[in-house]
Order: sequence, then C-alpha cells, then structure tokens
Amino acid sequence: MEGAILPLHLPKILALGGLCCSTKLLLYFTYLPLLRKSLLFHLPQRFPSLFSIVEEVLKLNEDSRVHGVYLHLPPASLTSRVLNTLKAEKDVDGISDVNIGRLVRGDLSKGFVPPIASAVLDLLEKHGEFSNLEGKTVLLVGEGHLGLVLQYLMERRGMIALKSNWSSKSHLQKQVCVFVCMYVCSFTLHTILTSCMLEGGCKKLVIHCMWSVCYSRWLQEQQYRPWRLRSLKLQPMTPVPSDIEISRAQKPKSMNQLAEEIGLLPEELEAYGRNKAKVQLSLLDRLHTQPDGKYVLVAGITPTPLGEGKSTVTIGLVQALSAHLKFNSFGCLRQPSQGPTFGVKGGAAGGGYAQVIPMEEFNLHLTGDIHAITAANNLVAAAIDARMLHEATQSDKALFNRLVPTVNGVRRFSPIQISRLRRLGINKTDPATLTPQEVTSFVRLDLDPSKITWQRVVDTNDRFLRKITVGQASTEKGQIRETGFDIAVASEIMAILALADSLLDMKNRLARMVVGTSRSGQPVTAEDLGVSGALAVLMKDAIKPTLMQTLEGTPVFVHAGPFANIAHGNSSVLADKLALKLVGRDGFVVTEAGFGADIGMEKFFNIKCRASGLRPSVVVLVATVRALKMHGGGPNNLGLVADGCYSNLRKQIQIAHLFGVPVVVAVNVFKTDTKAEIDLVCQIAKECGASDAVPCHHWAKGGQGCLDLAKAVNEATITPGNFQFLYNIEMPIVEKIRTIAQKVYGADDIELSPEAKAKIDYYNQQDYGSLPICMAKTHLSLSHMPDKKGAPTGFILPIRDVRASIGAGFIYPLVGTMSTMPGLPTRPCFYDIDLDPITEEITGLF
Repeated sequence: MEGAILPLHLPKILALGGLCCSTKLLLYFTYLPLLRKSLLFHLPQRFPSLFSIVEEVLKLNEDSRVHGVYLHLPPASLTSRVLNTLKAEKDVDGISDVNIGRLVRGDLSKGFVPPIASAVLDLLEKHGEFSNLEGKTVLLVGEGHLGLVLQYLMERRGMIALKSNWSSKSHLQKQVCVFVCMYVCSFTLHTILTSCMLEGGCKKLVIHCMWSVCYSRWLQEQQYRPWRLRSLKLQPMTPVPSDIEISRAQKPKSMNQLAEEIGLLPEELEAYGRNKAKVQLSLLDRLHTQPDGKYVLVAGITPTPLGEGKSTVTIGLVQALSAHLKFNSFGCLRQPSQGPTFGVKGGAAGGGYAQVIPMEEFNLHLTGDIHAITAANNLVAAAIDARMLHEATQSDKALFNRLVPTVNGVRRFSPIQISRLRRLGINKTDPATLTPQEVTSFVRLDLDPSKITWQRVVDTNDRFLRKITVGQASTEKGQIRETGFDIAVASEIMAILALADSLLDMKNRLARMVVGTSRSGQPVTAEDLGVSGALAVLMKDAIKPTLMQTLEGTPVFVHAGPFANIAHGNSSVLADKLALKLVGRDGFVVTEAGFGADIGMEKFFNIKCRASGLRPSVVVLVATVRALKMHGGGPNNLGLVADGCYSNLRKQIQIAHLFGVPVVVAVNVFKTDTKAEIDLVCQIAKECGASDAVPCHHWAKGGQGCLDLAKAVNEATITPGNFQFLYNIEMPIVEKIRTIAQKVYGADDIELSPEAKAKIDYYNQQDYGSLPICMAKTHLSLSHMPDKKGAPTGFILPIRDVRASIGAGFIYPLVGTMSTMPGLPTRPCFYDIDLDPITEEITGLF
C-alpha cells in the first residue's frame, strides 16, 4: 500500500504512530466503507528522536494531500514542541495549544474538538438513561488534556464535572451518575463508560467523529470564500514623486495575508519571497462551480512610442473598484520584458499612484518565467542543430543504436519515441521488429537547413544578434548555417504560456510546435525532436500565475508577456480564469491588451477569447490628449484634438463595436491637459458611440482618481453585450486576412507576395487553414505605415510573408518589415539604473 493514491474528492487523515514495527506500513482503516477511502493509518518505524518526530510533522504540515493528522504517539513523545509543531488546522485530535485555547475561549468554529471527547458525549446523549445530560454529575477519572476538554464541554452542557485520580475513592460516591475513565495502554487511548457500551463501538464513533469533523472542515474549505480585503491607505503628494519613490513609501501586505483575504487556501500559494507568490492551478478545480465575475478589457487608441497608459488605467481601475467601491476586483497584467525595461520604458508596473508594488520586483526577473521560456526555447534550438549534426555524420544503424540504446541488456523506445512512431504510421513497440525502411524513417528528421523557422532568444535588446552564423567551430564538422535571435517574449513558447488553459494543454501545445520542414516538405515538431517532455518540465512552474498587489493592497496577477505587434499581446488565459473564479459573480477582472485596439484588442477577441471560451463584458478604451493631437496632425489646439477624436478614436470605438462589446473611453489625464481639451474628448467619444467617457486622475490620486471610470464600467456591464467574432474560423486563410485588413485597419484590399502565397498553400496542405490569424504589423498606425496617423484609408495592405505558430495555435502574416529583436537606442534607460551596495536600493527605474 506504500504510496497509494487516495481519491481527491475526500479528505485524508493521517495517523502518525509509533507502534513497534520493523517496516513502514500504510494501512487503510476498515471500520466503515466510507472511511476506507479517506482515512490513512500511518505506522512508521519507531522514532529514534524527538527531532525525527518534528521533522515528520513538518512534512505532513506542508503535504496538501493530507487534511488531518492524528498523533498516535506515546505520552512521553507528546511534548509541547511536537504538539505545537503541528498546524492547528490539521490537528484533528484538537490537542495543540492553539486548539485547546480556542476551545476554552469558546471559538469552536476554527479549531478541532478532540474526537474522543465528542464520541463520549455522543454516546452519552444516545443512551436512553442519559439522553438529558443537563444537571447530571460525571466523574472524570484520570489526567491529561482529554479530561480538561471533557470537563469544559460537559460544563457547557449543564453537567457537573468532577475530576479524580486513580487513588481517590471519590468515584464511589452515590451522587455520581456517570463514570468516564481515561487511561493509556500500548500507546492507544481507550474510553470506558460504566454503561457497558462496547469498546469497539466507541472506537468506531471516535473515528467517525474524527472523520466527520475533518470532512466538514474540508468541505467548508472547498467552498468559495467571501473576500475580507483590507485596502492600504494612500496619501498622494503634490507634486507627484517618482514611481519608485511612491512604491517604496508603501509597505505591501504579506502574500499570506493577501491570499487569505481573497479566499486562497494556504496550499494553493507558493511564496517567492514576501511580496510575490505563484498560485496553484488546482484552484480552478476547487472553484469550478463558482460563477465567473465580469470580464473587462483595457485597450487603447493608436499610441505614441511611449504608450498612453493602459497599464496605469488598469491598475487605477481595480484600485477604485476594490479599495473604494468595495467590489471584488483583480488586475491581470503581462510581465514586462527586460528589453524595454533597460532599453526604452524603464518600467511597466504602472505609474504614479496606480502601480503594482514592489515595482522593482515587478520589473526585474519577477519569478523567473521569462528565464524559463528562454531556457526552453534555446533547448529546442540546441536540439535542432545537434540532430542535424548527428544525422549528417552517422549511418542509420549508428543513429538507431544511439537513439534507442541497450540498457541492462534491454532495448526499448521511450514514450515520446513511440509517439513519433505512431505519427509515422508504425504501430510497433519492439525496436527489434522495425524494418530497415522504418528505421530510416524513425531516425532521420532530415531537416532542411534553409527552412528552419526556430531561432534562439535572449531577453535583451541586442540588434547584433538579429542575424548570426552558427557551427563555425571545427568540432561541428562544417555544419554552418545562418540563423538569428529573437527577444525572449517573441518566442512561440511565450505565446503558448499565455494561451494554455492547463499543464496538459501546455504540454500538448509545446509538442505541436513546428521548428522547420524536412527536405520532403513535412513539418518537423518539437515532439519529433524528442524534446517536448523536457520543455514541459522547464515550464511547469512558469505556467502558474504570479500574485502581487497594487499600491492600495488590491490583488493583481502578473503572467506571460507576448508582444502585441508580433504575437497576440495579452496576459494569460489562466490568470484571467483564476481571477474570474476568485472575484465571484459580482466581481470584476480587468485585463489588458497590448498597443492599440486594432492589434491587441482584435487579437484578444479573435485569438484569446477563442482559446479560453471567455466573453468580455466591456472594453475600456484609453486615450490621451497628446496622442489625439498627434492623430489630428499637430501639437497644440482644440481643432487638432477634435480631428484626432473623429479619426483614430472613433475608428477604435467602431472596431470594438464590430465584436458587439460596449465601450467606455478613459481619458488618461496629464498635467499639461486643459479642461477644455478633456471635456471635448469626452463629448466626441460619446458622439462616436461610447457608452460613456470620463477623465481619469489615477496617476495623481490612485483609485480615488478613477472612481468615475469604475462607476461607468459597472454601469456598462449591467446591459448584456452581444459578443461575436470578426470572422468564421473555417474561412480560408486569405479571406480571414482580408477581413481584418478591411474591417479593422480600413484597407481597400491586401496584396500577397509570392512567398506568402506559397506559404498559405503549404499550410492548407498541412490542414492548418482553420487556425485564427495573428497579424504582425506596426503598432504606430492603423495601417502598415508608421507615419500614417489618424485613420488612413485608400491603401493596400502588403503581406510580405505568412508564418505559423502551430503550438500556440495561429497563423501570423507579416505586414511590411517587422523586427522580432529590438535594438538599444543611443541612450538606453540603463544609464540611469543603479544599485546602492550598502542599502541594496535600486535607483533609475521610473
């Protein structure tokens, strides 16, 4: 029975015992059929020391599969240290100081009542003579915590409880109606009643009480927990200090406290220091019957190069909803890439009094997800080049002997190799039975070096890695080829992380990634390389969203970070799904799409919503006066602001309406904006079809400055939307591209290059035609021309190339020239970033 797996739908109680036995046994209780499935009796070897007992208890404390522990130990081992090492919530015998204290205080809702005490009272109440216990006198013979608990419980029920040791004769007094005798024998506690009840019946009742209490507590834990969020107070200053000064001035809550406030169980949290933690995906199973909250997408108009503040608005909105309007709300953000952090932006945690804190941790490494993606991506790249080298320098027989080695006289395929055999149509599992032709098919991927689509990645803006040559060392035997680097967040693995809805789904998507084409024209996948299982191992922690908090103590999930101009540009499906369950039916989840609505929002609807099955309630469209002036054609007057509104802002509102979702325009106010400009933008936005348009002052005031937006969003969600996709997924690839170009960008038509046409024909042959489209184009214009502002018309959209991310699950056409590796500017942000070696304080992040 060692290592037996118990059913997940019942609580597990572990009895930690010290009976004399030479081997470690795991035995099920056999008293009741139901208990056989849920009670585990653990009889380990005799513990050699107190230290060993404590170590064992600590392990059980952290084992999420164990819901209760019964310390079946000799009295000498039940020291204060042992009792108080055991977590109170797992102490089913109710003997720890915390549980005894709760009992004495009368707080029976949290602690455990010793099951033996409960069994004694139940037996007395069920016995006809003592069914009415009030006024009865009971003599408790013996010592220990059980007598104390029984005395307290009996007195609470109106009984008169007397205590006596063994030498006393007081139990012979005639006024005593009930004798309860407690003694210890062979380390097993028995309770004997003078009413001649069978000891076996009492044992069964004790076990049943233990299980019932634990089961009741376990059931209660599985239910949705109402939030008890304690917001953190802000004291905004004028002028507004730097982002990093504001972040440091606020002391964040511990992750344990925040997790408890929003209804997470302790075992669902994996702490990464004090200020951030991973959340277990098992939460989705626990709350699968819980209705989702309201789903809000924050998008934007076509931005200036520095962005228009979508992240800041997202954070300000959730601060307003939770800390001020007392709605449960979650923000879901992407993890920033080190490239922009050290290259252009200097930080992506929001800004002013609408930030995720600590902002240094948000911007630097976080929990290492991007590093995991980098490692996984580059493992695939290394596997490609190594496989091509070995195939070029070895015979079929030598390859087969190395790929399927003999170990201890036995040769067998690994599971991933059997999967490859199945895809080749070879239904064999014995390596000795393959024909020479089957061996050749199995061992030779025969990758065409000119058609390898997989590149290495690094999370740094490094323009000189855009094109490189590999294989120049003499040891690589002339296997020289050109390749390049992408920035890490452009990896298909990042896109997969953001779209996967479970660990299994991620593993399957990783296996399907196409890394190149064989000389015969067949796609070669990560599973063909034999690397997909290893990729899942590298990504097993990265798939869990990271929990952080805003300046006002409201929860935020930070997860995934694909770019919106070259990928789908949204945070993860899993973060959104977990958050929607946690906030409850009337709560809000506010998630952000990258760049303008023509890119990030369109991909959110057509790609992310298809993958997740989730449907948005409302779109918040972020606009700024400075960007609208740019779209109006100049820097300074109300006429130009109006022109920008009637062109770009109106077009972006229309794009959202294509999907049947209401729009609330958020005017992100800068200190240089005038009241006349802000009022004009709000007026025109409503004329153009927005449900509402409000100015937002969250940068200067935090959630308080976003209250009007929060109320407008809440109002917009009252009327159900009529969500629809822009195109049918079964439409031909060319028609899906044309639909996006014409309806979203405003193009007259598309123009496919010969290479693009050939790729589309190939994808149709490989049955990839039913995948959604992820357009790769500039974010600086609705068109493919970065300098064309407003809402350009009358242009033909050129499709230079069409590529496929089969693991992520989309086709991505390249519009014009798109770089997947940014370069550093003349004066990067890292000039301002520094570390004090004494205090370890970071300076220079915005």
